[in-house]
Amino acid sequence: MIPVLLGCGGAACGGDGASRPASEPAVEGPLAVAVSILPQKYMVERIGGPAVSVSVLIGPGQSPLTYDPTPRQMASLAGTRMYFTMGLEFERAWLGRLRAVHRDMRVVDMRGGIRLMPLAGPGEPGDDAGQDPHVWMSPRLARVMAGVIRDALVEALPERRELFDLNYRRFVDHLGQLHGEIREILRDLPARTFMAFHPSWGYFAEEYGLRQIPIESHGREPGARSLSRLIDRAREERVRVLVVQAQFSRSTAETVGNAVGARVITLDPLAEDYANNLRLVAEALAEALRGGGAS
Repeated sequence: MIPVLLGCGGAACGGDGASRPASEPAVEGPLAVAVSILPQKYMVERIGGPAVSVSVLIGPGQSPLTYDPTPRQMASLAGTRMYFTMGLEFERAWLGRLRAVHRDMRVVDMRGGIRLMPLAGPGEPGDDAGQDPHVWMSPRLARVMAGVIRDALVEALPERRELFDLNYRRFVDHLGQLHGEIREILRDLPARTFMAFHPSWGYFAEEYGLRQIPIESHGREPGARSLSRLIDRAREERVRVLVVQAQFSRSTAETVGNAVGARVITLDPLAEDYANNLRLVAEALAEALRGGGAS
């Protein structure tokens, strides 16, 4: 399991409101920060509060696998003091160019020292497609990223250390509560294996004792033979739930789902409302794995 432990103490774990950032009068304009995806925006805003202004490159409904920044977005990063990366594929392609254009922008790897899992290929044993970047899907690993955010912001704005420290403690407490809630939601399920069109759920699955079987990897759908083997595997393992996300087509997922009698559900690992979204993911998976709800 992932060796990061959380505590949850005091009134700070009293609910969603406990994670809201502390406020204080602005001394000067907020620090201009950029991130790649919406869950990062949520985290940076929770810790930075009014001291930061966060822009995000990949908006709602867009996929990191097909994203290319527009010239307008490239130009909009002018004046950005800090960019938090997440190890996504488009970052590897574009980060050098962004640095060349915006030389004063500090680039911070938000993952810190997190041990990355291998990104499984489309259901083939030993098919390693590289490292899995979806670390934000684990609330406990989000605690590590929160520390990276706090430290980077303190270094940029040392006069705001008290604000960042307070917001960091509140956010970590809230993540502890969230972790406990999800663990309870996913307790005592009759089945713990699901298929996923895109392998976004590895860290979430490992965290909560679930098992993800991916259909595709890096946006590449399986060929006819691989798809046939996947269907056979799903039948053998009696998979009854298949997860697809809004950024991808449902057609292949529905082909597999129809062939094995699995329920296809749509979940979004890129939603901005990070904490509530993870809770909704847990509830939807629990309902589907228990056999409830409609397809």
